[in-house]
Amino acid sequence: MLVTTENIQQLAWEKMHHLIPAIIQHYTTGAVLMQGYMNLESLTQTLKTQKATFFSRSKQALWVKGETSGHFLLVKQIITDCDKDSLLITCEPIGPTCHLGTESCFVEHNLSQQNFLSQLEQVIASRKNESPENSYTAQLFARGTTKIAQKVGEEGVEVALAAVAETKEDLLGECADLFYHTLVLLQDKNIQLSEVMAVLQQRHQK
Repeated sequence: MLVTTENIQQLAWEKMHHLIPAIIQHYTTGAVLMQGYMNLESLTQTLKTQKATFFSRSKQALWVKGETSGHFLLVKQIITDCDKDSLLITCEPIGPTCHLGTESCFVEHNLSQQNFLSQLEQVIASRKNESPENSYTAQLFARGTTKIAQKVGEEGVEVALAAVAETKEDLLGECADLFYHTLVLLQDKNIQLSEVMAVLQQRHQK
């Protein structure tokens, strides 16, 4: 169930002694960032401000994640499980989530290979305004859309040639090049990878 201000009272507050565990997940990579607890007041404030706000069991008070560090968690969506006694909150993190300075409080948690594309997308986006001398990605952006599109076309041809005339390792390398340059082209056109995924999902449902 998508949690809103209209249905917030439907959650199993009494079952959980008026505290509900909330798992914070990165909205693009799917990485698990942290876990906290929310009461009715903190969840209401979260929905109102779109900044993750928790209830501290040690201090017995509300706390906004990032109110001291500036590393806020900007809420994208809140859903509850089938029993309505836990929350999954997708967020855009501003800076590291953990107080130790790491992206996630679960430091051993690795992204799946599929979700790595989303992480790579963020890295590419961060290169958009850098000096061309600093990175190859920045050089591509500086050359403009036509050159980037030309590079994608070249990589596509190289993938096809590798598939019919070269080794598996060569094909893997060429596919990686094609994926990377396609992500650069999408960023150049201000298109998110999630938009492409949405098209694929729509086609799958037909």
